[in-house]
Amino acid sequence: MSTRSRPLSPHLQVYNFHWPMALSIVHRITGVGLALSSIVLVWWLTALAVGPDYFAMVQSLLGSWIGRVFLLGWTWAVFYHLCNGIRHLCWDAGWGFEIDTARRSGIAAALMSVVLTVGTWVIAYAARGV
Repeated sequence: MSTRSRPLSPHLQVYNFHWPMALSIVHRITGVGLALSSIVLVWWLTALAVGPDYFAMVQSLLGSWIGRVFLLGWTWAVFYHLCNGIRHLCWDAGWGFEIDTARRSGIAAALMSVVLTVGTWVIAYAARGV
């Protein structure tokens, strides 16, 4: 068996941190989070079908402070994944590969997700009368 020296894969210390890399990682994390959190959506829909008592219990859990934190994070994940997905569609069309454009579009996607999340929660609370 030969013991010739083969090149090793680059270690993580070789890579420099940059925003498109971080935003890509967050995009993947939000995708997994959305897939897993769909269980809560199915649970809520099942409670709706089971009856008013069970639905009230699920609503009270989702209306608690921890439920609202979960829903806030879920809302942000939906909007971030949507905005970054649109960015990726533009990349699929061949637009925005320049380093500056990629950086600016990533920051725009992140900021837009926050703006859409805050806007959604403001509208939801205004409609609720809180």
